[in-house]
Amino acid sequence: AALIREREHGTIEHLLAMPVTPTEIMLAKTWSMGLVVLFAATVSLNLVVRGALGVPIEGSVPLFLAGTTLHLFATSAMGIFIAPLTRSMPQFALLLMLTLMPLQLLSGGVTPRESMPAFVRDLMSLSPTTHFTAMSQAILFRGAGIDVVWPSFAWLVAIGGTLFLISLARFRRTIGQLA
Repeated sequence: AALIREREHGTIEHLLAMPVTPTEIMLAKTWSMGLVVLFAATVSLNLVVRGALGVPIEGSVPLFLAGTTLHLFATSAMGIFIAPLTRSMPQFALLLMLTLMPLQLLSGGVTPRESMPAFVRDLMSLSPTTHFTAMSQAILFRGAGIDVVWPSFAWLVAIGGTLFLISLARFRRTIGQLA
């Protein structure tokens, strides 16, 4: 979204004039907002879930936050992967709704994965939200440790890394065309 806004406002040329690489631009844009989301998740978990609602958390909060960080990485990479397909923020928002809503509904948090057809379960294994949901439930509800959730962590790294590298190549190509 930040990169689309730069393009809409015509300030992408300012980025091109700076002595930074496309990788540094992508990381700065994604992790600035990612840190805000991670902070909000931490505050919500402690003040709302533990404090106001009084829900006990069985597992390790730092382990959950590490998984949340990986999920933010994967979903940010997905956003950067989708962004070049659009020309404006409204188009990007519509495309995100068409993408994120099914990912959320089919991740296992709303609808049990066991009740889904096998091809949907297999397809959803490529979604970072599916692995984040499984990891979150295991840590927060059942007190699972890294020995149980490491496959979800590995999937989040693999999905995020793949999307990030593809997005970085596309972003470099786009920047090269603008220069």
